[in-house]
Amino acid sequence: MALLTSARESQLWMATALVVGGIFATLFLDRPFLEQLGNKNVQAAFFLGGMGLIGLAIMLYAMFSNPGKTNLIILLGIATIYMMLFLRLGLTERGHMIEYSVMALCVHEILFERARNGKALRPILLWAFAISFLIGCIDESLQLFIPDRVFDPVDIVFNAMVIFMALAARGTVQLIEKMRGA
Repeated sequence: MALLTSARESQLWMATALVVGGIFATLFLDRPFLEQLGNKNVQAAFFLGGMGLIGLAIMLYAMFSNPGKTNLIILLGIATIYMMLFLRLGLTERGHMIEYSVMALCVHEILFERARNGKALRPILLWAFAISFLIGCIDESLQLFIPDRVFDPVDIVFNAMVIFMALAARGTVQLIEKMRGA
């Protein structure tokens, strides 16, 4: 019996593993890397580069998935909400928003792909939240064992909020697509 349902699911698992690996790598690389950068302008340039890549991903999604005007308006609204939230957060929190949003959407897409191939784990959004939240808890709990890192339950709550926001946005877009198709 095959564990994976399709080649696409395999690719999604690889992408998710890379994202989670990147999240966990920041546990060890975060402080020394930021100390090397030092200059806030350089840090801002890296952050803006990351935001530019997210914008590019949204544009590519719009070009290749033909989401319709309503979905594009919703995507732009969601992007605006994220941007406004970014203005209020520090560099670390901004990084968490990007990392955990991408990771949650990857997990959701894996579960959605499995459902398309007859291996549904329902409700998909709830399972995507639970799996992503568990990864966030592991990430934060690892900090108990790493020198110069601090376990902070508030980070767990923040990660949960970010995961919820990303999945709620995805769920909203899916609901509108479903309503348009019906």
